[in-house]
Amino acid sequence: MKKVIPDNPGIVIALALISLILFCPQSGFSQDVKQTEAKMMKQADENIEKYRKGDVSVQFKTGDGKTIKNAKVEINQKSHDFLFGCIIFDMIRNENTYKEELFKSRFKNIFNLAVFPFYWPGYEPRQGFTGWEDMLETIEWCKTNGITTKGHPLVWATLSGTPQWLTEYTVAETEELLKTRVINITSGFRDKIELWDVVNEPVNVKTWKHKMQNFNDKNDWSVTDTISLVADYVEDALLWAHRGNPDAILMVNEYRTLADKEVRKRYDDLLTELKKRNVPMRGIGIQGHEPRQEWFSPVEVWKTFDQYQRFGYPIHITEFHPQSSGVPITGGWRTGAWTPEVQTEFTEQFVKLCFGHPAVASINWWGFSDRNIWLPGGGLVDEEYNPKPVYIMLDKLINQTWKTNTSLQTDNQGTVSFRGFYGEYEISLTAPDGLNRVFMVHVNKNEENKWIFTVE
Repeated sequence: MKKVIPDNPGIVIALALISLILFCPQSGFSQDVKQTEAKMMKQADENIEKYRKGDVSVQFKTGDGKTIKNAKVEINQKSHDFLFGCIIFDMIRNENTYKEELFKSRFKNIFNLAVFPFYWPGYEPRQGFTGWEDMLETIEWCKTNGITTKGHPLVWATLSGTPQWLTEYTVAETEELLKTRVINITSGFRDKIELWDVVNEPVNVKTWKHKMQNFNDKNDWSVTDTISLVADYVEDALLWAHRGNPDAILMVNEYRTLADKEVRKRYDDLLTELKKRNVPMRGIGIQGHEPRQEWFSPVEVWKTFDQYQRFGYPIHITEFHPQSSGVPITGGWRTGAWTPEVQTEFTEQFVKLCFGHPAVASINWWGFSDRNIWLPGGGLVDEEYNPKPVYIMLDKLINQTWKTNTSLQTDNQGTVSFRGFYGEYEISLTAPDGLNRVFMVHVNKNEENKWIFTVE
């Protein structure tokens, strides 16, 4: 039989690519990897049930003390205590946010944490002219919609974190300017922003003094500074931030800890030193996108959480957004390419690990849409804000699988009992005589979640 070969080489290439897509796996892994992942997902699910939920008891009585039997009770969870977040830079940088109402709708549907940009060059491009007013409207929108607010970063000793006008000053003067910046921002936003990444990437980049001595050196990344020197400037920054807002949750933010054991150890050394100094730190920030194309080993992710848990501070996954642009998967745990489907699968695994570890308090996505994203294809929605598979998966996890919504009936004691995820609840009672009342409760961790309501 004679083979028909297309004359056009472009067709040949196209057919070859189609064959690769159809017959080559998008993500490959060994049987050992498969078994390990299954075991860890099982552990995560068990931990979610154990650590993210609490037993609840609600009793209803009439004004004269009689129990209300056989009443219908609707249990509807309205919010999570765990923080699922995303940067909200798009609403700050642009005077007219693209499809603003759709952006807001998609955002608040799954997120209860929003991160605001405080990079010094962008916030204060000219000395004395800040982006203070630019933040306020979006902060107010977040507060109205029950979204916790966070600022990032206050101190970042890199070209991207330092305005050019600092070169007009001596090193000592820049330290005073930095001190003023940190105190002014944290005090000025005291009632508006609740969490802060105070110092960004301290164990991977130069100390403040080191950077100011070589301001225009493009090689910002250095591990030559001793942990003691790093701790000195981190401690100062945390003390300044605490002075500005003693109630804020202050943290340090670092990258490569999930994949690089040397960086993990160096960060551990810094945290150990800061703990010794009793600094006002209340959270450990861990980035989740370096190396940028790596499928993190769930074993190493869990080890990292276990290792840092001993410090007693909640762990916050501060920057996370795997790609979907077709680039190769690196790291060796999985192989293949970062497609939308693989982005979804990895995200589900990683988010379950985070929610399943008792030390983790939040996970934050580093870019909402592919319209404006750091790593190509890293958004949850496309350029027109259409939900990608990863958004749909997260919506299902956050708003269905990990929310407690149920219908119950009071027993002879007028009581309903259930086990629910920590957060705020609306409890609606419909008595046999048709009387209806609605109550709000907050199911808290490490508390006895029992209520007795009197229905008049």
